[in-house]
Amino acid sequence: MKNRRLLIYSHDSFGLGHLRRCRALAHAMVDAYKGLSVLIMTGSPIIGRFDFKARVDFVRIPGVIKLHNGDYTSLALHIDLADTLALRESIILNTTKAFAPDIFLVDKEPLGLKGEVHSTLEMLKDTSTHTILGLRDVMDAPDLLTAEWHKKGIFGELERLYDELWVYGPRAMGNPLRGLPIEADTMARMRYTGYLRREIPEIANTVDSTTPEQPYILVTPGGGGDGIEMTDWVLRAYESGAQLPWRALFVLGPFMPQAERQQFLNRAEVMPNVDMITFDAQLERLMANASAVVAMGGYNTFCEILSLDRPALILPRSFPRKEQLIRAQNAAALSLISLVDADGERSTAEMVDALQQLPLQAPPGVADKAEWLGGLDSVTERIGELFDQAPL
Repeated sequence: MKNRRLLIYSHDSFGLGHLRRCRALAHAMVDAYKGLSVLIMTGSPIIGRFDFKARVDFVRIPGVIKLHNGDYTSLALHIDLADTLALRESIILNTTKAFAPDIFLVDKEPLGLKGEVHSTLEMLKDTSTHTILGLRDVMDAPDLLTAEWHKKGIFGELERLYDELWVYGPRAMGNPLRGLPIEADTMARMRYTGYLRREIPEIANTVDSTTPEQPYILVTPGGGGDGIEMTDWVLRAYESGAQLPWRALFVLGPFMPQAERQQFLNRAEVMPNVDMITFDAQLERLMANASAVVAMGGYNTFCEILSLDRPALILPRSFPRKEQLIRAQNAAALSLISLVDADGERSTAEMVDALQQLPLQAPPGVADKAEWLGGLDSVTERIGELFDQAPL
């Protein structure tokens, strides 16, 4: 197999989830196919802080950021959002034309941010390129997702523009498009891959990495942009002076607002049983060495918890999406994790009790089950089949 090309689109306006998922897929594909080149198109402002394997590269499109009211604005350019979106759409379209991929894999957003991938998908209809939409195990509550996709004009276009839909999770966690008005033949093109297994990097990059004192509990709000309440809640438990089973390592995330981040760092500085850092590109290593994990339960963190088989306490958010809450509820029903409602009172006593129960909790125990964590193998196999079908 020579000169095959995979193009991955990730809108990634904010956070780490989409980027880390696409990076995991890209690395697995180049490991499997020596004649494959992978190009990632992303708006992530921190993609340069990650290492990439040979034959994986990226195109950084101008960034945008989502405001609290749901609108977007340009991240760095002092130009109108409409101009930024037009620039992004042009870069995506022309990059796709020049790269001429055998497979175009779109992460989560069927038409891209504000529809910016629509023209590219239309262009690819007249080519031999396979178009695939990759979906998380959970997208949102059906009523909320239906309203969102109606507003974005996705229904009808999803059926027309995509050859396949891949769900990066097991069937046991449910259908992420259940309850949506999608045609039956489109649902028939859906494949459940299993979760995307995460491993500790073979070569440890010691730059900006942390070696905490063990044993410890890892506290991670993911990218950190929406993790202020969660971080404060767990930190208050340590400030209370209660007897807790392990010291804590907080990884605040690169997107936590600077003022709040500094306040947390100041609070942690006077606590002998708390370590706190902003970012580590090898979170897998920190999680593998942790006695347990406290997290909000985004997709990537959940994959890591299952892959590294760590007991976990999940504190899911339910706004603006119910994705984390639904995933945590499904996982708790299967006895994979423990769950505390982050929409409740968030009392210090409740958190102390939850942390004290963690040593009694069994790890998820699905790390050796292919139907749960065989996602990278499943995707690798399917991409090989599609390459075999594609003309040379």
